[in-house]
This record gives sequence, structure tokens and C-alpha cells, in this order.
Amino acid sequence: MTFEEFKASLAGDTPPAVPAPLLGLWYDAKGDWDKAHRTVQNDPSVESAWVHAYLHRKEGDLSNAHYWYRRAGKPPYTGSLESEWEQIARALLE
Repeated sequence: MTFEEFKASLAGDTPPAVPAPLLGLWYDAKGDWDKAHRTVQNDPSVESAWVHAYLHRKEGDLSNAHYWYRRAGKPPYTGSLESEWEQIARALLE
């Protein structure tokens, strides 16, 4: 799936068949932070840890976000939430 296809899937009501980290991003983009969080919270991958960090930054819980950035092996992001969402999605879709 390309980034453009992933973005286009947001127009529908059914998520695409993608791994948990991308599914978390999909639910977040659809406005369901809680479902996005639940989706990545139980996935032990570093990719889900990265999405988890983004979600806590979006929530405003920076100390928790920093914990998850460390778990993901990523530096804390300081740009816009929109650009971080896109950066993560693009990286996961490569």
C-alpha cells in the first residue's frame, strides 16, 4: 500500500488491512484517539511504540511520550502533529 492509498482509505468507514501501528494512525486520523491508543498499546513492536509516542504527544502527556520515543529508539519530535503523523505513516509504508 502506498502513502496515497493509505490516505485515501481515510474517506471510508472500514480500515485497510494493515499492521497495528498503521491501524493506530488510521484511527487517529479518523478522530478516534482512544481506539488508536488501544490498537498500539498491546503491540510490542518498536513501530507501535513510535505511534504510541506520537499519540501521547498529541494528548499533551509529554513525559509519557518521551518514554515511548525512547522505547521506539526515536528522538522526541518537535514539529507539527500533522507532519509527524505523515512522517511515521510514510516510514511504515516503505
